[in-house]
Amino acid sequence: MSLLNPADIGYAIRQQIVRLGTGARLFARLITSLGAWRRFGLIRDQVHFLGNYSLSIIAISGLFVGFVLGLQGYYTLKSFGSSESVGLLVALSLLRELGPVVTGLLFAGRAGTSLTAEIGLMKAGEQLDAMQMMAVDPVQRILAPRFWGGVIAMPILAAIFSAVGIIGAWLVAVQLIGLDPGSFWSQMQNGVDVWKDVANGVIKSFVFGIAVTFIALLEGYSARATPEGVSRATTRTVVVASLTVLALDFLLTAMMFSI
Repeated sequence: MSLLNPADIGYAIRQQIVRLGTGARLFARLITSLGAWRRFGLIRDQVHFLGNYSLSIIAISGLFVGFVLGLQGYYTLKSFGSSESVGLLVALSLLRELGPVVTGLLFAGRAGTSLTAEIGLMKAGEQLDAMQMMAVDPVQRILAPRFWGGVIAMPILAAIFSAVGIIGAWLVAVQLIGLDPGSFWSQMQNGVDVWKDVANGVIKSFVFGIAVTFIALLEGYSARATPEGVSRATTRTVVVASLTVLALDFLLTAMMFSI
């Protein structure tokens, strides 16, 4: 007796194709949902909800990441006689990679799960169906403001993460270890390029914001209208969004530094 039923395999493949089609249609509707900007107050509220409520975990994580980078960078560079380049090492690490990536992962765990649970509970409570009965498009009224709010909030949070991380590295390297502050800042200012380093990090955080917010909304919008379905969708959001951030980081890094 075969363990794999061809009918079950075909059904699973068909379900994945349907899911891809649903996601593609929803993504197209969200990207072209310029009408949501007419109600800017809704987007502003979502930027506050997603950004402000994620600010504490982003800032605290950035501070401790800066502590670790400053400490590890100093003792690593000290063996090569280049301890004054700690500031440059920390800035490049945060602006190019750690800032956007870690912020994307934290954003998926904090804001992404919140979005999925909120949309999933609205679907389970038949609120989205009720809006359709009243000729109100839930994608335009509910999903689009949350999508654009996440896209706007993500680069801001990534910038805060990098800034706080640099301050944390300064506290460890200069205030704790005793590195010359002039060397710390001058090496950073001379070695960081605005377009090559800062702009690439902003582009990464913008792309991560689109990916994480869309995945969170898609999981909530397509979740089964049961408590178990909502909980599974929330778990999938963290897993899928985190893996997507890491995969996109590799692709973007390969493209940015090969040009």
